[in-house]
Amino acid sequence: MSLEELHLRFYGDPVLRSRAEEITEFTPDLKELAERMFQVMYEEEGVGLAGPQIGVGRRIAVFDVPLEDGGNFTGTLINPRILEFKGNQKGTEGCLSVPGFREDVTRHDWLRVEAVDLDGEPVSFECTELLSRAVQHEIDHLNGVLFVDRVSPVRRSLLAKKLKKLAAEQAESPE
Repeated sequence: MSLEELHLRFYGDPVLRSRAEEITEFTPDLKELAERMFQVMYEEEGVGLAGPQIGVGRRIAVFDVPLEDGGNFTGTLINPRILEFKGNQKGTEGCLSVPGFREDVTRHDWLRVEAVDLDGEPVSFECTELLSRAVQHEIDHLNGVLFVDRVSPVRRSLLAKKLKKLAAEQAESPE
């Protein structure tokens, strides 16, 4: 499949429930994949996108997250890991792969994150608020976890019928 054919995958697609594989080779193809991921993320008006969301089972995520200071965190994280976390925040989340759903999710407020960049160079940083939420959301995708898995059991049971319908629509739609 060419990069142009990579498209957003939706709830019910099995790739969203699989753990993505570590990336060990840092080739020009990886940079092209990241560029395509940014393109899809911007087309869909998201702030983050993980490899599985476009059918690529590799541990890569792209971000363009507005920060509290008015700037943006824009970049690509390869094989990201949360090393440390503190506190909690509860907020409303949505997901490009689960359209039409927005739910309250509790996440860690502060993170220390480690990853590598597109050249295989180590990256580490601390983050809070929306960036912390976005990093956790995308790492969940890399582990086959969706934000709807993180809502309360009562709320999840109330959403079950709608999610089942979304999965059925995904199964019926041609690639």
